[in-house]
Amino acid sequence: MSKAQRLSEKWFRFVLWIIAVVFAGFLIGLGGTLVKNLPLVEQYLQSEDFIDRPAAEQARQAIDQQRRLAQESRDALEQAQLKLEIARQDSLTARDSLNAWLASRRATQQAAGDTELLRRTADLERLRIGERSARAAVEAEQQRLLDAQQTESRAEQRLQELEQQAQERLQDELQRQELKVFLYRLALTLPFLVVAGWLFARQRRSTWWPFVWGFIFFALFVFFVELVPYLPSYGGYVRHAVGILITVLVGRQAIVALNRYLERQRQAEARPDAERRQELSYDTALARLAKKVCPGCERAVELDNAQIDYCPHCGICLFDHCGQCQQRKSAFARFCHACGAPATRP
Repeated sequence: MSKAQRLSEKWFRFVLWIIAVVFAGFLIGLGGTLVKNLPLVEQYLQSEDFIDRPAAEQARQAIDQQRRLAQESRDALEQAQLKLEIARQDSLTARDSLNAWLASRRATQQAAGDTELLRRTADLERLRIGERSARAAVEAEQQRLLDAQQTESRAEQRLQELEQQAQERLQDELQRQELKVFLYRLALTLPFLVVAGWLFARQRRSTWWPFVWGFIFFALFVFFVELVPYLPSYGGYVRHAVGILITVLVGRQAIVALNRYLERQRQAEARPDAERRQELSYDTALARLAKKVCPGCERAVELDNAQIDYCPHCGICLFDHCGQCQQRKSAFARFCHACGAPATRP
């Protein structure tokens, strides 16, 4: 087909295709901006919107309270442990002093000193009582710290359960919102696709075909690029179902179109040669001959073979002779390539 076009016509068509692409690009930019702003019709959701606020607030207050109690218990425990260590050291020092005094008394064999012994024994017992009291204080602070930690842990577990429930509700709402936004997108893009299909079927060869093809490119881009990534997926079922539906629809149309084409070809091959040639446009015939196929049935033919003048498959005339110079030429040529005489064959 390109060989039959004038050079200026080729350049004009090239410029028109550029116009179609540029037109599609601006439409895609406008449509993309509109589609990207569609999620703004829904409010931003977070898990706090679905949590049981009174129960969560109570759990958070309990956590904060128990953390303060735990910190106070840690501080008090450190003080109690320090006091216990001091009482332990005082008791140990008094015990060592008593042992040393008793050893000295046995060495000197002094009988007196019972009063001193009683005093020292009483002081040691008092220190031991103080040590036991300090140990009891440490154990009490440890118990208070453990209680605070366990209560805090229970409150945190309760809060986690509330947050988990809120997260599940959030996911459900996000899926609903995602489906809603997808329906918005579909409602916007589907009419474009329908209009593009109508333009392709009725207007793709019209005078304004660059704008027609630009709109078709735009509609296809919006549907398959802007829309498909936002297709909701419920475990993959929706995506697979939509994929199957689109494949079945496209496949069915392709099968129907193929059967119609084959039926038209069979009916065309049954008609007379002259009638079939009249239905073939000049550009279509030259385009098919350039591909080394029969213009009538589109089957491969050895066009370089000088012995073949008719298609062996459908019988349409491929080559004839000039009525003026008798030179063999293409039956679809409008003029003889040898002498320039107009073709006389219809």
